[in-house]
Amino acid sequence: MDYQDPPPNYSTLEFKEPTENTTVQPSGPTQIPWYNPRRWPLVRTIFDEKIRWYNPVGWTRCTRILVPLFILVILIVTVIPIEVIKNRYPKYRPLKYNLVDEYSGPTFFNQFNYFTEEDPTKGFVIYVNQTTATRLNLTHATESSAILRVDAQTRNAKHGRNSVRIESKKTYDEGLFIFDIIHTPFGCGTWPALWLTDGYNWPRNGEIDVLETTNEGSHGNEVTLHTTKGCSMKDVKRKQTGQILSKKCDDTNDGNAGCGVLGNASTYGEAMNNNGGGMYALEVRQEGIRTWYFSRDSVPNDTSLVDPNTSLWGTALADFPSTKCNIGAHFKNQSIIANIDLCGELAAQTQYYDTMYHCPATCTEFVAKSPASFVDAYWEFKSFKVYESVRKQQSDAKKQEDANKKNEKDRNKADKAQSQQGNGDTTTYVYHHHHHHHHHNDGLFSGLFGIFGL
Repeated sequence: MDYQDPPPNYSTLEFKEPTENTTVQPSGPTQIPWYNPRRWPLVRTIFDEKIRWYNPVGWTRCTRILVPLFILVILIVTVIPIEVIKNRYPKYRPLKYNLVDEYSGPTFFNQFNYFTEEDPTKGFVIYVNQTTATRLNLTHATESSAILRVDAQTRNAKHGRNSVRIESKKTYDEGLFIFDIIHTPFGCGTWPALWLTDGYNWPRNGEIDVLETTNEGSHGNEVTLHTTKGCSMKDVKRKQTGQILSKKCDDTNDGNAGCGVLGNASTYGEAMNNNGGGMYALEVRQEGIRTWYFSRDSVPNDTSLVDPNTSLWGTALADFPSTKCNIGAHFKNQSIIANIDLCGELAAQTQYYDTMYHCPATCTEFVAKSPASFVDAYWEFKSFKVYESVRKQQSDAKKQEDANKKNEKDRNKADKAQSQQGNGDTTTYVYHHHHHHHHHNDGLFSGLFGIFGL
C-alpha cells in the first residue's frame, strides 16, 4: 500500500549543501571566451540542439537582424554591378581635332591602291586596275568630285562585270573621318560599300562598314562593326537614332553578321541622291565608335572648318561604346575602302535579291546581260577628310620621345661596353635595330581576307 512506503529522505535528495570544491557553472555564453565561435549569435543557434539552426524561432534578436542584412549585402554585391555595367556609358568628351588628310580634286584616286585580286566575297565582278579603270572611265576625278562606277557598257559580261575597289594607301588607328557624298550606287545586283579595314589582318584588326546596302538600297543604310572575339553590344547603353540589327560584333556570329545598326530610308540610295546627297561622319576613339548622317540641308557648319566639334552634332545614327569592347585592341591599321561588288555572298541571297527587292531572273544572269541597268551604280564623292585628335598626336609624340630615349640609352651602353673591352680585345659591339618590313603578298590577300560585310 502506498501510504505504507517510507517517506522520502528530502535532505539527501534536494537540499544537499554544496561542498566547497564544486563551483556552480552559470548557464549561458558568458563563460565561453569571445573568440570561440560558439559564443557568436548566429553560430550559437546552430549548436542549439533543440531548435534547428535554420528555424528563426531559435534566433536571437541580433541574428534576426543580421541574416536579412547579410542576404541584402549578397544581392547588392551581385545584382547592382550587372546593372551598373549595363548603364555605364563612356564620356565622349569633345576632342580637339586637326585635319591631317584630304582626299579630293583631280588627284583623288592617286591616294588609293586599286584592288585587283579575285573578289574574296565571291561576287560576279572583275575589279580592274587604275589604267583600265581610267581607260573605261570607271574612275574619274575633277576639281569638284570623284566618280567610281560599274561598267554599264559591256553587253554580255559572262565572266563577271567590270567594277572598281579602291583602298587608301594611308592607314589609320583612330580619328574623325568626314565623307561628303553626292551620289550613292544602287540597282539590282549591286552590293556597294564605303568601309574601313586592314585586309591583310582581317578580322583581327577589325572592320567598320560606314555605308553598306544591297540591290535597290531603299531600306536604309547599315552601319556595322566586325571584330574578333571579345566585342559585344549586348546589355550596353547606347545613344543612337538607328535601329539595332545585331549585338554580337565578333566574326563567329551568324555567319559573320557583325553588330549592325540600320538607318531610315533617307540614309541611302535614291532617296539620299535626290536630296543632293549628304555627309557621313565616323569617329573612332578609345571611348567608342560613332557614325552620324547629315542630309545635304542639315550638314553642320563646323564640318567645313579645320576643327569640327562632334559634341554639337546631336545624336549619332549608330553608337558603339567601349563598354564591352576595347576599341584600340580591336581596330587598327585601317584603310579607307570604296567599292561596288555585284551579286556575291550578300546581294545575291534570295532574302535580299528576290524577297526584299523583287529583282529579276538570277543575280548573275541579270548582271551579265543588263548593262543599261547599271547607269545609277556609281559613287560620287565630293571629298574625304581625315582628322586626328590632339590627344593622339600628343600620345604619339610621347611614344616617339620614349623610343628615342631608349635608343640613346642602348647606344651609350654599347659605347661603354666597347670602351671597356680595352686594347687587347678587338671585338666590337654593334647594335642592329631591326626594322621589320612586312612584304604583303597580294596573292595571299584573298586567303587572309575572309568574308567582308556578310
